[in-house]
Amino acid sequence: MSLSEYFENVDGVGILSTADADGNVDSAIYARPHVVDENTVDFIMGDHLSHDNVASNPHAAYLFLERGHGEGRGGYNGLRLYLTKTGEETDPKKIDAVRRKKQPGEDYAGTKKFLVRFKIDEARRLVGG
Repeated sequence: MSLSEYFENVDGVGILSTADADGNVDSAIYARPHVVDENTVDFIMGDHLSHDNVASNPHAAYLFLERGHGEGRGGYNGLRLYLTKTGEETDPKKIDAVRRKKQPGEDYAGTKKFLVRFKIDEARRLVGG
C-alpha cells in the first residue's frame, strides 16, 4: 500500500515532534499529512511552537497510531516518519486547496497558517523495524 493510500484509508491519531535550535522538544497532535509523493509530505501548521521549532531546526518526527486493535506487538500498529523541512508556503489559497475539510461556519481569516513541506528521511513501522 502506498503512503498516500495508507493515509487516505487508515484512521488514527498523529503526533508531530519538533525541537528548537537548543534541542528543547515539543510534541503536538496533528492531522494526517498531505502526501505529495512517496518521499514528501505537507502539514498545515498554525503560528505556534511546532512551526517556530521547524523554523530553527528543520528535523521532526511524526508518529501515527492506528485506531483499533491491530496485529502488531501489543496490538499497536502505525507508522513513524522521520522528516526534514524543505520549504513552506503561506498563500491562503494554496493552503485551502489542500485542506481536507472545513467545518461549517469555520472562518480561517485572521489566523496565520503555513503549508510546511518535509522530505521523508525514513519511514518505519510503529513497532519493530
